[in-house]
Amino acid sequence: MGLKVYVDGKLVSKDDAKISVFDHGLLYGDGVFEGIRTYDGLIFKLKKHIDRLYQSAHSIMLEIPMSKKGLIEAVKQTLRANRLKNAYIRLIVTRGVGDLGLDPRRCQKPSIIIITDKIALYSEKFYKQGMEIITVPTRRNIPEALNPQIKSLNYLNNILAKIEAVNAGAEEAIMLNSEGYVAECTGDNLFIVKRATLLTPPVYLGSLRGITRDVIFDLAKAIKIPVREEVLTRHDLFNADECFLTGTAAEAIPVVKIDGRKIGDGKPGKITLKLIRKFHRLTKVNGERY
Repeated sequence: MGLKVYVDGKLVSKDDAKISVFDHGLLYGDGVFEGIRTYDGLIFKLKKHIDRLYQSAHSIMLEIPMSKKGLIEAVKQTLRANRLKNAYIRLIVTRGVGDLGLDPRRCQKPSIIIITDKIALYSEKFYKQGMEIITVPTRRNIPEALNPQIKSLNYLNNILAKIEAVNAGAEEAIMLNSEGYVAECTGDNLFIVKRATLLTPPVYLGSLRGITRDVIFDLAKAIKIPVREEVLTRHDLFNADECFLTGTAAEAIPVVKIDGRKIGDGKPGKITLKLIRKFHRLTKVNGERY
């Protein structure tokens, strides 16, 4: 059976899943999205992802033509149609078909697209041995220009940073904000451990308030690991005891070297590994059945 994709109320084959060339999502990146994971038939943090999608849409004055309940059922329907128990879900809402001008009023009806498939963002060896990452010249968009809490379809800022990482032979890149402070990576949030305390950049510096990021906060607090947001520089990262990244697709992955500097003893740290184990256990029991 071929992969089925949900497009505006219909499940169609992957090859037949099409949008108009006049869709403003294609023409201008005018739309929003969410990435969601399932684990053994459980959709992880589904309500939080749906809530964030509607918040992103509200901020760009895009009215999603479906209730939250209806959208949740459409996600489940797509998963069932593809018989996937462990999957990555890409939920997309575009402004819809308009003309070649910018005016969103020309778009009469938003489009909803749901893709369910498998994803492997990084090689398994990086989860066991840790990653080496770099800082790149491309700076994170300032929040006053494009608020990072809006998960829009325009990811060119992140893609340019990813290109710089790939050209340098790295899997992931740290992006600084306009003032030179650490914001986030191209697709992941960043944590460090210093003196047994978990630290991550505050979102006002230009990072997304990631759902996996919030889960790590909760897990750390539950096992009495101090955790807080803190303004971080590259110097702070270089001298951290541990480092790891989080994201829906990446889950949680250790970092052992930044810009050629060894982090801690150059191996995934004890607190990092403990939190990763806690996270994996949570995904097996916390979720919505479909």
